[in-house]
Amino acid sequence: MRAWMKAAVACAATLALAACGPSGTASRGPAGTAAGTAAGTVVIAAVREPAQIFPPLVGESVGRDIGDQIWERLAELTPGAAPTDTSAYRPRLAAAWERVDSLTWRFHLRPGARWQDGTPLTAEDVRFSFEAFTDSTVDSQARSVLAGRVHVAVEDSATFLVRFGDASPEQLYDATYHVRIIPRHVWASRPPATWSADTGVALLIGSGSYRPRTWKRGEFVLLEADSTAARRPRIGRVLWRFTADPDAALNLALAGEADLLEQVGPPSQQARFQGDSAFELRPYPSAVYGFLAFRLADPAGRPHPIFAQREVRRALALAIDRPTMARALLGPDTRAPAGPMSAMLWIGSDGIAVLPFDTAAAGRALASAGWRSTGAVRSHGQQPLRFDILVPSTSAVRKQAAIMLQEAWRHAGAEVSVTAVDFPVFEERIRQGKFDSYIGAYLDEPSPRGIADQFTRAGWDRLNYGRYANPVFDSILARAGRAHGVTSARRLYQEAMDTMNADAPALFLYAPSNVAAIRRTLAGVRLNPYSWLADLPDWELTVDGGARLGMRR
Repeated sequence: MRAWMKAAVACAATLALAACGPSGTASRGPAGTAAGTAAGTVVIAAVREPAQIFPPLVGESVGRDIGDQIWERLAELTPGAAPTDTSAYRPRLAAAWERVDSLTWRFHLRPGARWQDGTPLTAEDVRFSFEAFTDSTVDSQARSVLAGRVHVAVEDSATFLVRFGDASPEQLYDATYHVRIIPRHVWASRPPATWSADTGVALLIGSGSYRPRTWKRGEFVLLEADSTAARRPRIGRVLWRFTADPDAALNLALAGEADLLEQVGPPSQQARFQGDSAFELRPYPSAVYGFLAFRLADPAGRPHPIFAQREVRRALALAIDRPTMARALLGPDTRAPAGPMSAMLWIGSDGIAVLPFDTAAAGRALASAGWRSTGAVRSHGQQPLRFDILVPSTSAVRKQAAIMLQEAWRHAGAEVSVTAVDFPVFEERIRQGKFDSYIGAYLDEPSPRGIADQFTRAGWDRLNYGRYANPVFDSILARAGRAHGVTSARRLYQEAMDTMNADAPALFLYAPSNVAAIRRTLAGVRLNPYSWLADLPDWELTVDGGARLGMRR
């Protein structure tokens, strides 16, 4: 599974917020009162409101960020560790686990685990959760990974088995990463087909550090600390304020109305914080990468008149200086990835073969493929080398990348247009195959097996919108996913990347280093590249943001 990154990243006059305005001095001093008492409010500027925060229905990273404060995984993988490393997992809802045999793991729930409404949390909740995440009606993002191969059997109220249909080296990862445990007593009586329309705050009951208090659509979500949580939070309230685009989120922080911004953006945006002593700009590794994908065929199987030709795609790749472009887009620490992977993904290697920047070779390749120069634009018979790049209008980085590609390809003899559309339209068009090429961005998960969704034949109904298919690549990638041991798996993944890069179904443009804006009143901040707010319950406030924003108590 590969999570689509829908978030690159209004003044509420009712309910919790009494006023919004410029930052002022907090009126109540340190936020931490008695030891272990959660106090104060942190405000997060988020790009776009998620459609859902209930875990089986979540499709956006902002929705996941919110939901992960409410619902728990069984365990968490240490950031940057290989999912095959069974020593790299930390207990969460499960207190312990052990391997039973090559296909089975036994888990033990945290003693005294309860839902936020006081109901005991049992192994039946775990079984119900795995069934929900694999239900075809719910159609969660995890379904493609779990359905038909992972089953839960209850041994007693606190003990259960997770059984697999194959001896994958990532069994512990699949048992703990994809599924957040949800309450059976709340959702079992409700038909799954109604869940997306039946998620009022009263039903959003979890076992995590925070519980939802208010969701005012179009404006904000407010969570409150659960004083009975096993992982007791130190901040009393967390407020996500939704903005239309990254610029609006940045302006919210600069206006003193937000404490946190996940990504400030390129150096030009970072410069806007110069002289602002209220914020720290914190670099941290990014699990994101950006790419341009070519459409090789449409959903009906008709080949694209230009990009169905492998040599054309290779020539266009040769015409792009990806490392220079990556740094120009997002700063000197940005890399041009060697494949569909962020800088965090453990399979990365300098030995992966990529097509070099060579404009002369690009010209020769186009000519040998029959694309002749008869003027400013090459042509092949009656077909001009003319195509479009589709981008979301909300992403300044992707729009700039498209313009840079447009100019480079003009020198190669291609006439390239750039079409920017609203994000929902962008999503709809790529799903329907209504594009020549598009620039996307993905948020990696720790397992590279998600590459299958984007670039194998099996991914045509998932994220492989360009409809690339190479049986050799598919076979090597599958072998890599079954390999035991980091060294042998990395070698096979490298071979798979070499194979795909030679076909050039996409250009892998940038793997940035994130820069977050963090108000200096926050202490103990650790940022997880795969889920930047994962450790939020352990953060502290030295000054109460709620007083600054006029929070009513």
